[in-house]
Amino acid sequence: MITIAHLKKGERAIIKEFPVDLVPLKLLEMGCLPGNEVTLVQTAPFQDPLYLNINGSHLAIRKETAAQIEIELIP
Repeated sequence: MITIAHLKKGERAIIKEFPVDLVPLKLLEMGCLPGNEVTLVQTAPFQDPLYLNINGSHLAIRKETAAQIEIELIP
């Protein structure tokens, strides 16, 4: 299973699925939903948090949360 936590800087992917009870409601409200495109913009010095672009919204999420969100890489 490939997750957002596996993305490298600049890589794009489509969100596939995730357990709704493990992802904060705030992320869902900001567009972190299945079918949306996600791009890793930057990581913090110790690789946590991750700075993402999800359908035009910029979000910072913890690596622990990112590891729960399954994706499909866009070639």
